[in-house]
Amino acid sequence: MEKKRIYMDHGATTYLDERVKRAMEPYWIEEFGNPSALYKEGREARKAVETARADIAETIGARAEEIIFTNGGTESDNLAIFGVAYGASRKLTSLKTGITGNLTEAKLPAGAKNFHIITTKFEHHAVLKSCEALEKQSFDVTYINVGEDGIVNPKDVEKALRPETILVSIMYANNEIGTIQPIAEIAKVIKNYKKKKLEIRNSKLEINGKTPFFHSDACQASEYLDLNVEKLGVDLMTVNGSKMYGPKGIGFLYAKRGVKLSPLLYGGGQEKHLWPGTENVPAIIGLAEAIKIAQREKGDESERVGEMRDYFIKRLLGEVPKTFLNGNIERRLPNNINVSVLGIEGEAVVLYLDEYGIACSTGSACTSENFEPSHVILALGKPHAYAHGSIRFTLGKCNSKKDVDYTADVLKNVVEKLRSISAVNIK
Repeated sequence: MEKKRIYMDHGATTYLDERVKRAMEPYWIEEFGNPSALYKEGREARKAVETARADIAETIGARAEEIIFTNGGTESDNLAIFGVAYGASRKLTSLKTGITGNLTEAKLPAGAKNFHIITTKFEHHAVLKSCEALEKQSFDVTYINVGEDGIVNPKDVEKALRPETILVSIMYANNEIGTIQPIAEIAKVIKNYKKKKLEIRNSKLEINGKTPFFHSDACQASEYLDLNVEKLGVDLMTVNGSKMYGPKGIGFLYAKRGVKLSPLLYGGGQEKHLWPGTENVPAIIGLAEAIKIAQREKGDESERVGEMRDYFIKRLLGEVPKTFLNGNIERRLPNNINVSVLGIEGEAVVLYLDEYGIACSTGSACTSENFEPSHVILALGKPHAYAHGSIRFTLGKCNSKKDVDYTADVLKNVVEKLRSISAVNIK
């Protein structure tokens, strides 16, 4: 009989909650219509989609019209970043100022080389790679530092703001080390900046008085933190289903009324022409059910996994020599344990633990062709040895204290074995 596996990588994906599965089941076979169709099957599917949209909106304190369905977190991040950027550049070229051609040909005011975007050095790659692509298209991007505890300082955001800033994108909770960012405080900084911002009459940069917009990737936060957009103060927010016991391949972008987005895809008129294509009705239904359950139960589950997290951290730091916690101990997701174990490679630990029936991940973004250390750990100002030796455990509903004890015991032995054959001296 195969030994029960212990899954501790809920930050990568979660299994489907049975309640979510039940909510989705009618829409695979019985209610299979295309929501764009005019006949009964289509109308019923459309009704289901719009009910799900309204449920999600109510759950996060938004309007139904502000919810845009996508195929996941990466697509929502891309729509937010490119949508705002391209919307701004197209607005620029359409102003009656005699400008023709694209953004790079426009003569901007002195001291303003480009439209400006602010993000951090430890964002998810869906944000970082999007910003890097925009830099190649003449957008200016500021990557602000984070503290050694993995927390963004709102004052650093304030210092980076300037008249041509059109977007600030800062994640709600980091996907590797789980640190929770002061989103509401950053939102206040941006709001105050907008009030103080001098009006530049007839400026090619004055796209509208609402910029800069504030976007936050909340994918990791959705299972445990409050997603009320009014309390957070965000203009755009990314959420996906696979991090909160919902279906994979579905997510949404919250875009506050008044935020102008340019489409990235073209086709039908679905999702206000911003994300065209036949809607994935079962997944949308599942997404709505998952976020309702997550927000309703986040308090009790946060307390349960938080106790296991603290116990796990105490064991690892106390029993595995030269092991260090990455990120603030208090301002972190209740299920996240990210440690750097010196003298070993994180990938080796993951593979060894897998043999013992334990699933976890490494903070090092490595592939067989590209061995690069975790950009998140390096952003904390730590040496490469910490990045290469980082391991992430993310607890979930299926985990118990017994799982934690077994994993801690196995990890101690694995680390001792790996260090005994390592050429690295950690003394």
